[in-house]
Amino acid sequence: MKLNFTLAVLFGFQFAVAAETEGLNINAMPKTLAPPTKTKLVVGIVVDQMRYDYLTRYDSRFGEGGFKRMIQEGFNFKNNYFDYVPTYTAPGHASVYTGTTPKYHGIISNDWYDRTTGEMIYCVDDDNYNALGTKSKDGQKSPSRMMVTSFADQNRLHTQFRGKTIGIAIKDRGAILPAGHTASGAYWFIGGAEGNWVTSDFYMDQLPSWVVSFNNERHPDDYLTVWDTAEDISTYLQSGPDLNPFEGGFKGKATPTFPYDLKNLSSQNKGYDILKTTPFGNSLTTDFAIAAILGESLGADEVTDVLTVSYSSTDYIGHNFGVNAVETEDTYIRLDRDLERLFTFLDERVGQGSYTVFLTADHGAVQVPNYLKSVKIPAGYIDMDLMKTALTEYMVSEYGQGNWIDNISNFQVFLNRKLISERNLELTSVQENLANFAQNLPQVFETYTANDMTTSYFEEGLAHKLQKGFSESRSGDVIIALNPSHIAKYSETGTTHGSGFQYDTHVPLLFFGAGIAHGSTFEPSLIEDIAPTITSMLGVAQPNGVSGQVLVKALGN
Repeated sequence: MKLNFTLAVLFGFQFAVAAETEGLNINAMPKTLAPPTKTKLVVGIVVDQMRYDYLTRYDSRFGEGGFKRMIQEGFNFKNNYFDYVPTYTAPGHASVYTGTTPKYHGIISNDWYDRTTGEMIYCVDDDNYNALGTKSKDGQKSPSRMMVTSFADQNRLHTQFRGKTIGIAIKDRGAILPAGHTASGAYWFIGGAEGNWVTSDFYMDQLPSWVVSFNNERHPDDYLTVWDTAEDISTYLQSGPDLNPFEGGFKGKATPTFPYDLKNLSSQNKGYDILKTTPFGNSLTTDFAIAAILGESLGADEVTDVLTVSYSSTDYIGHNFGVNAVETEDTYIRLDRDLERLFTFLDERVGQGSYTVFLTADHGAVQVPNYLKSVKIPAGYIDMDLMKTALTEYMVSEYGQGNWIDNISNFQVFLNRKLISERNLELTSVQENLANFAQNLPQVFETYTANDMTTSYFEEGLAHKLQKGFSESRSGDVIIALNPSHIAKYSETGTTHGSGFQYDTHVPLLFFGAGIAHGSTFEPSLIEDIAPTITSMLGVAQPNGVSGQVLVKALGN
């Protein structure tokens, strides 16, 4: 089974490698062939950190042209879930577009420990390539660590690379992973003193003229303004009070309360980076997406193009202010308007009924644990340094002096396998003993070993989700899951995500446009079902690691 899967991965990249070797410019090939679909453009939208209940909580705040248009004209999967752990940004984006889980696509987290080098590696870092549009190393990126194809890759292969793929997000990983290995381009935002959209020479030799023009127009400066509520703050009834002890805020402002003078605050908040933690980051993303549609002539002919857009600011805002904040409610009111603006532009440019859109999220988020505690709901924080100390002391007491633990990250423990071998210990036994000890630590829900993940099959529950997120070559020896509504103590304000519980796994899934039926369902769907649904609609081959199923109801079957 592993051999067949490996061959499938290698075969899927064979054409792309050959094209590079032979000097074929796949982006310059003429567009003369049309795939068997009436969809000129597929737009994939991922809203970073969007819980499903934001659709229902903020329903009365939305206009008719954004979220509501998708629901009324398209298909709404109300019971859509992630069925793996961890629920982080990089694995989420990879799973949406590859149609499989971290077990197969290999993006097990945003970053992870590499046993070979003994270092942490970031999911899209690649020093084989150079930055374009910035002098920093933030452009040295590629999708090389994602081990399978995306549905965008399959569309490129199917159309002999005549169909373009453009990926856009403020976060590099939100742009790079969805666009896949064969993308025409992927662009992300560099803040600081620059405020530019950048890329890597993995994709091209120089920035396209439309990107240079967009950067020269200095759109970020227009958004360094005052962030106040879009509507009268007294109408924000789906949130807690504006002033409360559960939010972070910005440096230079005493309280996390409206209004925020972003221009004045920017100098203490990493310059243009402050825009990432405001709804204006989403507006800037929409501006750039519209510029990309124009600059790349996306959807201008009968060959299907793919545009991937990830709205990253919702995640930054959630981490800073939490689920229950006025800032979060205002962000979704404004995002709804940005979606309407994008859809209106697509109607005019590509043609209503000539493009297809799906919208989902890469994960949800937990309510701020301190807020939950204040209303007597069990919740809390785990000090990871104390946990590491306890695990280290146990290993020394059980097996003698030595550096038994190489790394603890993503709630996974990487044991020093070389030392275990030198002491003639059985690895599986050491894993099991440490897991049993960790199970008794405060606020630990469940523990599993790498041996559990590779030799057993779990059909349900948290173990099932952990197994679907486990990569034998990249994951740790012991996996630790915390109690519900408990998180690592990185901050006691704002929220985070990563667990297998409902608040992190239940996310929206909306389809609308060409090829999409009208309706809704409470029948379960999984995040990895999106990619095979799109490829089936397009009539192209499935991504080579696909494990999801076609959502036939979305296609009217």
